[in-house]
Amino acid sequence: MTGPAAPRLVRPSAPRPASPSAVGLRRSWPGLVACALAAALVSGAHALVPMLSVPVLALALGIGVGTVARARPAGARGLTRVHAGGAWTAKHGLRTGVVLLGLQLSLPQVLALGWRGLTVVAVTVLTTLGGTLLVGRALRLPRVTSLLVGTGFAICGAAAVSAMKGAVDPDEEHDDDAAAALALVTIFGSLAIVVLPWLVGVLGLGDHRAGLWIGASVQEVAQVVAAAGAVSPAALVVATVTKLARVVLLAPLVACAGIAVTRSRRRAALAAGEAGVAAEGRRVAPVPLFAVGFLAAVVVRSLGAVPHGVVEVATGTSNVLFAAALFAMGLAVDLRELVRTGGRVVALGAASAGLATTVALGAVCVLG
Repeated sequence: MTGPAAPRLVRPSAPRPASPSAVGLRRSWPGLVACALAAALVSGAHALVPMLSVPVLALALGIGVGTVARARPAGARGLTRVHAGGAWTAKHGLRTGVVLLGLQLSLPQVLALGWRGLTVVAVTVLTTLGGTLLVGRALRLPRVTSLLVGTGFAICGAAAVSAMKGAVDPDEEHDDDAAAALALVTIFGSLAIVVLPWLVGVLGLGDHRAGLWIGASVQEVAQVVAAAGAVSPAALVVATVTKLARVVLLAPLVACAGIAVTRSRRRAALAAGEAGVAAEGRRVAPVPLFAVGFLAAVVVRSLGAVPHGVVEVATGTSNVLFAAALFAMGLAVDLRELVRTGGRVVALGAASAGLATTVALGAVCVLG
């Protein structure tokens, strides 16, 4: 059941373009250029310091620019100018990046974890997502908000949030909820880089268990690498493979969510006597096409049909697309407004992070 609306983040009210072509090109080009420049800046920083996370940097840059710009009327007008191109970049850049992400995953690598490791991953993902939905209901937050936050913490941060948004928000009405979820996985994932390696020492976990715990609970791939790398090279290997196992679950979860949302929309239309209107409107695929593309990319990579050079190009391209798209989404976040009114959403993020960390640790201690 949907509760009262979550705190809404301030964002420009300019119309969202369907594409940056034809008449919309004049309105879209400032945003497209801004996102491209931001992607170049973030990619350059990542090249200089590889341990820096491209999605985290891009999102932080977008949030910083957007928050500072809103402090002055001229800056607010500038945000309105870049909104159209930014919205197009956020939608299509993220979805294309998710498809390319599939080329970085190989099922034989994931299966090498064995049934114990895979069970740890499955239990952590399902418990984190389900628990976040329950906490969101208790906090009386909209289900979409809880689903986006839960998916981000359960699977793989920014990519998971954007993929789930594409499935549950076909009308693009929850950009601010997605931006809040992205900010939360960035904040708590960054904290995990410092806290988890310290806890590994306190708890006396071996390299295998430490890598399994970090890989099953930390959000972004770069955050997993940073946290596990601080423990040992052996822990880093286990953590990386465990993280890939979580990412493989992205497509099934997004597909299930897409089917559920499509059925819910149809039932609502029939109940309202709007079947004819729904049939004439824009049809939404039950399973988002980019999720199908992601799964197809995983299969192709697993068959060994993708040369290593192609994988490297795909990885670099997806990083650039994620950087541009997440910078655009970060522009929609007013950090001051989030701090002032977003207490319930922040509490949900803290609960989701706590669930992922504690459930993964418990599962590792029992099965690892």
